[in-house]
Amino acid sequence: MAWKAITFDCYGTLVDWEAGIVAAFKTAAKKQGIPLDAPQIIAAYHEAEPAVQAGPYRTYREVLGHVAVAVAERLGWTLEPGQAGFLADSLKSWPVFSDSRPALERLRSRYQVAILSNVDDDLLAGTIERIGVEFDWTVTAQQVKSYKPATHHFLEAIRRVDGDRTSLLHAAQSLFHDLQPARQLGLSAVWVNRKGEALTAEAKPLHTVADLTELADWLGL
Repeated sequence: MAWKAITFDCYGTLVDWEAGIVAAFKTAAKKQGIPLDAPQIIAAYHEAEPAVQAGPYRTYREVLGHVAVAVAERLGWTLEPGQAGFLADSLKSWPVFSDSRPALERLRSRYQVAILSNVDDDLLAGTIERIGVEFDWTVTAQQVKSYKPATHHFLEAIRRVDGDRTSLLHAAQSLFHDLQPARQLGLSAVWVNRKGEALTAEAKPLHTVADLTELADWLGL
């Protein structure tokens, strides 16, 4: 396939968002003497975030504040809205997967590399600095005033390549947020299945890899 650009989801694909979120919640709760369990934090987050993002558009910093309060409530921790900024503040320190930077450097030798992310521009800028790779362009929720799995990110990405959707390859970990909407628009998509999950029928990836190293290998780089 003659792809010109590879677009990536960021958090979950390039960055270990689960480790970052768990650390942020545990650190904040410990200050109040409240122990939290990692699997419970992630389960509560998966419940809370889609519900918040499904409402009217608000910045991702605001989304994270509302999600923090909702997660805390599910875990039996009373968190005042004024204390909820810790989650957004922690985002720039979320760990980058060890394979991300070297694989992206390999991919940049042939393709444009870009990010499609459910985040604000300034928050993503901090993460990109941590990744240490120069991206050709980004599409954020702040730019399109929408959150995946809505298709606005992908439509904007298509616009960035002069409307030629055949020139785009999307790589992501989330079936729900990324693979399904990408495929609905007829985009080529690779599933970065970092967690060894089962494939759903709706996603229909072109190919599946365990990490970005395998993606670069598959593309012959």
